[in-house]
Amino acid sequence: MWGRLKAGGPTGVFVALVVSMPGFASAQNAATGSQAQKATYVGSETCSACHEDVFKAFQKNPHQAVETDARRKWEGKACESCHGPGSIHAESADKKDIGRPAAKSPAEADRICLSCHRNQPTNAGRVDGSHAKNSVSCVSCHHIHSADRDGLVARKAQAVNKLCAECHSPVWAQFQRPHSHRLTEGAMSCVDCHNPHGTFLSRSMQVVSGNEPGCFKCHGDKRGPFAFEHAPVRFEGCTACHQPHGSANPKMLIRHEVAMTCLECHANLPTTTRPSSNGMGTVPPGLHNMLSSRYRNCTICHVKVHGSHVSRALLR
Repeated sequence: MWGRLKAGGPTGVFVALVVSMPGFASAQNAATGSQAQKATYVGSETCSACHEDVFKAFQKNPHQAVETDARRKWEGKACESCHGPGSIHAESADKKDIGRPAAKSPAEADRICLSCHRNQPTNAGRVDGSHAKNSVSCVSCHHIHSADRDGLVARKAQAVNKLCAECHSPVWAQFQRPHSHRLTEGAMSCVDCHNPHGTFLSRSMQVVSGNEPGCFKCHGDKRGPFAFEHAPVRFEGCTACHQPHGSANPKMLIRHEVAMTCLECHANLPTTTRPSSNGMGTVPPGLHNMLSSRYRNCTICHVKVHGSHVSRALLR
């Protein structure tokens, strides 16, 4: 030993003394062994010993089907299919020794859920959906351990609206306006128009009947195709004239008067043939004198504002 000290100098003295201390080798081996130790699967029955209430609630949960999933080899290990192997946690009872999706980053939590739900149609637009882009994970909306089937997936209209309103409070406030869709009454829900898992469209809008706007799911009489289309309906959609969440104006219009809504596109331009008539319109001669009340409600004459099969002027 002293020969090694002489050759090693001050550093050699420290190393030699430490190495020669009793129990150093055994402590080093124990530390190496603990680092090399890996958790193994112990089964859901082991989890139930401490988490009895969660285990009993889980028996009524749709995810209980994982308990018999032979294809993915999860038989008897439903808890560990999401939380990971639990042998170390079973011994230490330390929450740091078990995977907790709710404590992980949204991307990591979603990766766990999508390991089973990856190829389902509801998640087709998950990557491009606004929830994913804003780091809203699956467990933010879905209560995984809930005993109530509707607790895992909110299915009733009122439950869906309450869940969405927790984050989208400004939008929910718009439904309190005098004219709105009937969400406050529970007659419909947010997911009737939006796909919460995301779509490839803006605002995660739902589509119907071959990629047509989701509004036509209920308003089929406005759908068409029409021989004479109203251009904004085709190119800008319903929101060109209507506020979909709610409005202080009748018919949920963006302006308080029908004429003002129409004049956003049919500009307030004087005609060239009859400049003294105060006519308004883009196609001369302008016959619509807005000083007269008869012209202030355009839909009295142009009744087919969404499109017509017989009238180019959308009169009938």
